[in-house]
Amino acid sequence: MTKPAQKLSSARQPQRTRGKERVRHLLDVTEDLLAEHTDTEVTLAMIAERAEVPLPSVYHFFPNRNAIYVELARRFHQELAELSGSHIAPPPDRWQTLLLTRQSRGRDYLNGRPAALRLFMGAGVSAEVRTLDLRGNSSLARVRAEEFRRRFICTGLDRLEDWLAVSIGVMDGVWMISYAEHGRITDHYLQEAWRASVAYLRIYLPEELLPHPEFSS
Repeated sequence: MTKPAQKLSSARQPQRTRGKERVRHLLDVTEDLLAEHTDTEVTLAMIAERAEVPLPSVYHFFPNRNAIYVELARRFHQELAELSGSHIAPPPDRWQTLLLTRQSRGRDYLNGRPAALRLFMGAGVSAEVRTLDLRGNSSLARVRAEEFRRRFICTGLDRLEDWLAVSIGVMDGVWMISYAEHGRITDHYLQEAWRASVAYLRIYLPEELLPHPEFSS
């Protein structure tokens, strides 16, 4: 029997429009603060002050700092998921090029969101945020595998999703080195992460995948 997914956050999910707007505002403020301070420096009191709301209003939705970090990480992953399905023109003719394009867009998104970099790659990331990040990467691997199969003939590549999930983990590992050294993902480490991902995938994928005849850009 499959166990239910563990709940990662104790945050209260608002049902009314006003509550949803308040939560969005608190997440916006938290993102701004994380861009300026380390995750351990930010407090719920700081969030309340910057948001210009009473501290009990923050506690009403987020019983602790980690709860709001988890919800912010969830929002980042939702935006990354939308980005992973964005249109590519001209359409890549090789899977290696497709991989680089998707990784480049993800890198640009993270570099433009310092709070996301800090949450996902900072030394103080919590176990809950790390778990959510891993789940998000698993979802991303499914999306990427679907895109591969739409664009290319992937006959016999039954474990494509698993291989892509590992390649994403390889990419993340290289990006974390870049973040530790430079506070961002540099062009050099973008290329290194892509090379490492391609080297791994070449164990299982042929150098050339034929374009899918039914694919339409």
